[in-house]
Amino acid sequence: QVQLVESGGGLVQTGDSLRLSCVVSGRPFSNYAMGWFRQTPGKEREFVAAINKNGHGSYKLYSVKDRFTISRDNVANTLFLQMNDLKPEDTAVYYCAARTYYKANDIGDEYDYWGQGTQVSVSS
Repeated sequence: QVQLVESGGGLVQTGDSLRLSCVVSGRPFSNYAMGWFRQTPGKEREFVAAINKNGHGSYKLYSVKDRFTISRDNVANTLFLQMNDLKPEDTAVYYCAARTYYKANDIGDEYDYWGQGTQVSVSS
């Protein structure tokens, strides 16, 4: 059984930064392409960023492409999302997800395992 545990969320002000982490256990982390998604109440889940299982090749939502950076440490079994210049519209619960395939994508239904989420709130 694969477990994903996110951390690093919080309440910040516009323009601040946060670094989310997702620790994966139960199976080799390097087996999985990884992604970050987010969701706000009443809205559909939204893709944020994803990275291939070898760490080469990443994909991002256009609105975050210059502010967010996804990375992974395959030794520490951890996925990261560095979020800079946060805006109120970034407020959401952020989820990490693992896909049993070498290549990541932006399709949430193609990810096999999910974390419980971490809340990010950005005040104006």
